Amino acid sequence: MTGNKFDLMIIGGGPAGYRAAERAAEEGFHTVLFESHAIGGVCLNEGCIPSKTLLYSAKLYDYAKGGAEKYGVSCENAKLDHQAVLRRKKKVVKKLTMGIAAQLKAGHVTVVEAEAEIVGRVDGGIAITAAGQEYLGTRLLLATGSMPTLPPIEGLQEALASGFALTNREVLDLPEIPETMVVVGGGVIGLEMASYYASAGSAVTVVEMLTSIGGPIDCEVASMLQKAYEKKGVTFLLGATAKKFENGQITIEQDGQTEVLTCDKVLVSIGRRPVLPRGADKLKLTVERGAVVTDETMLTSELNVYAAGDINGKSMLAHTAYREAEVAVNHMAGKKDAMDYGAIPYVIYTNPEVAGCGETLESAKSKGLDVIEKKVPLAFAGRFVAENEGGEGLLKVIMEPSGRLLGVSMIGNPASEIIFGAAMMIGKEMRTSDLQRVVFPHPTVSEIFREVIF
Repeated sequence: MTGNKFDLMIIGGGPAGYRAAERAAEEGFHTVLFESHAIGGVCLNEGCIPSKTLLYSAKLYDYAKGGAEKYGVSCENAKLDHQAVLRRKKKVVKKLTMGIAAQLKAGHVTVVEAEAEIVGRVDGGIAITAAGQEYLGTRLLLATGSMPTLPPIEGLQEALASGFALTNREVLDLPEIPETMVVVGGGVIGLEMASYYASAGSAVTVVEMLTSIGGPIDCEVASMLQKAYEKKGVTFLLGATAKKFENGQITIEQDGQTEVLTCDKVLVSIGRRPVLPRGADKLKLTVERGAVVTDETMLTSELNVYAAGDINGKSMLAHTAYREAEVAVNHMAGKKDAMDYGAIPYVIYTNPEVAGCGETLESAKSKGLDVIEKKVPLAFAGRFVAENEGGEGLLKVIMEPSGRLLGVSMIGNPASEIIFGAAMMIGKEMRTSDLQRVVFPHPTVSEIFREVIF
């Protein structure tokens, strides 16, 4: 057992797991990481990175097939080679997973490519088994992530088994572009995949049970994004729910009426739920709504057991998982740190991009906050006008009467590269008077913040 005794054992090799292993190595912890599928987790292998690879190809194709003519550039007989897109996606994923593996190796992290099962507390720590071996650790970090939520809809399991219905995993590896596709769920994953397949040539219909798309994003931004999608030919059925899957068809209900949609493929993307590791019941973990409860240091109700990433259900985003992992290891190392969820940015990587952080007007009102909303078209920024012919964009800022920033919402390119600044502003509790002293480079889209605060 001496060779299998560790300062820290990590179950799960996604963003929370591998980032924690890297930080633990920096702290000199003897660390073992268990991953049963692939290093990088869902984000790198089946989510964030592969989807963005596809979306970038779609953006280039949109320009090539006519979008660039507004800029004086034309391209005849443009086509999208979906197989080439998939090959590039695999190459990108492989390059990044190899990079993570190299970092773990450099940090002398032991990687066990097998499913881990918690045995429970024993003398000297916590015991785990994997691939027929037993491991003992002083501390344990749970980072097993999440999986798609699959509701008990009639025929869904059969549709998944036949390949008619897809989750985020299968939709990224379709060998051919379907002529028709229905996307059940108008959240981030559903919208991004609707964007790619619509650009690639599919007739896409989005079925969303809420009355707006994008989940908790700003309502005006959601409306603008929907209109942009509709211009691409995407159909939206809002306030609608899926009731039945059968033989290339999906039955939906909207406004008390049922309708049968015929299509080649259906993407089911209505959310994700935490995954607990095998043997989790051997520990005294507090679990609420399927998620492991943690405090601000990522510590669970069990001594020396931490949970980071989607498993705690707080903020199911890769960048949140990175930060949670750092907080957890810092606490293990005796360094003062705490997780703050008040300034976590989000991005929808469509074309146009959507990004936000903190409160929206709707969320602020629901909390009874006294706020002021200011907004300005991105067309007030010269760089945006130069690079977005005929494109719409918007920046909205939510602030207290004192001028302290509480929230930012954006639609327009390149929102994804600007929103980190908004997150810093909100996290540092900056006021408009502070922003007035910031010198923004010109011409950039980011200087639109000067326009909205003056």
